[in-house]
Amino acid sequence: MKLQTTTMESSKQILMGMTPDELKAAVKALGMPAFTGSQIAKWLYDKHARSIDEMTNISKANREKLAEHFIVGAMNPIDCQKSKDGTIKYLFPTASGKFIETVYIPDHDRATLCVSCQVGCRMNCLFCQTGKQGFEGHLTTADILNQIYSLPERENLTNIVFMGQGEPMDNLDNVLKTTQILTAEWGYAWSPKRITVSSVGIKNKLKRFLDESECHVAISMHTPIHEQRLMLMPAERQMPIAEVVELLKQYDFSHQRRCSFEYTVFGGTNDSPLHLREIVKLLKGLECRINLIRYHTIPDVDLKESDERRMEDMRDYLTNHGIFTTIRASRGQDIFAACGLLSTAKKDGLKI
Repeated sequence: MKLQTTTMESSKQILMGMTPDELKAAVKALGMPAFTGSQIAKWLYDKHARSIDEMTNISKANREKLAEHFIVGAMNPIDCQKSKDGTIKYLFPTASGKFIETVYIPDHDRATLCVSCQVGCRMNCLFCQTGKQGFEGHLTTADILNQIYSLPERENLTNIVFMGQGEPMDNLDNVLKTTQILTAEWGYAWSPKRITVSSVGIKNKLKRFLDESECHVAISMHTPIHEQRLMLMPAERQMPIAEVVELLKQYDFSHQRRCSFEYTVFGGTNDSPLHLREIVKLLKGLECRINLIRYHTIPDVDLKESDERRMEDMRDYLTNHGIFTTIRASRGQDIFAACGLLSTAKKDGLKI
């Protein structure tokens, strides 16, 4: 299905992604009263205006002056694919002319959006298709927010997960600003408990996120054993999983804020009794949960899927040892929207 797109006027600044203070400074520089900035914020984050001309409580003269220098910056997805299970994968353009994929996952009374924060990724995890694409750039706050702002099903959303393309801690400033807009009273006014931000664990950046945000955190573990994780995930060299866990133990996850670990299960690689014992040992004393994820094979990677019975045994063992564990339902595999399959490497020739 092809959807209409909006061409970005590169010479103009984008309003979407600005805070009220930034908007006030911008309008004052054009000789307008500061309260106009607050009006624009309401048009952006409450009414989801797609053009300055829609902001009818701002005088026509001031709208024209704004339009000389700014655009809202909303861009519709240019393509979408719908899975047989109801999952929808959208292809969004970015202001820089790149493309990113966003996955909408409806599930009874819940609807989760898996957003991207980078074009490609430089973590280069062995089992992830996004990493094979390489790193093509950070998304701006507007690029990240637009995946929500311009989502056809926006009004149905109950949760957002930063688990799409890219490593959120590698683009932390823009991720934090996006979550600020989503949770601020002047923004979307969401509870931070509706948002989960994932990470492989990046020294200093993860601590800053934990200090500056109240959103849930999800850590990509995939194995508790240092040497093996280093083989699967080069980021282990910079911040070993043991250091990640020690950092997390300094924070309180016993109330509403949640800490979880993502664990993609590879048959015969990380699903042995030894791995389970090491997980229990590593996470002792940390209030957390584990999500077991089915591996979806990608070309030229010598890793195998684990069978369903083995994953169930892993879940039961970990739960019986005090770690609440679930097997994540695999969604959108038929449209390459499942975990580890997102990539826009083949979209480079497209035009916005």
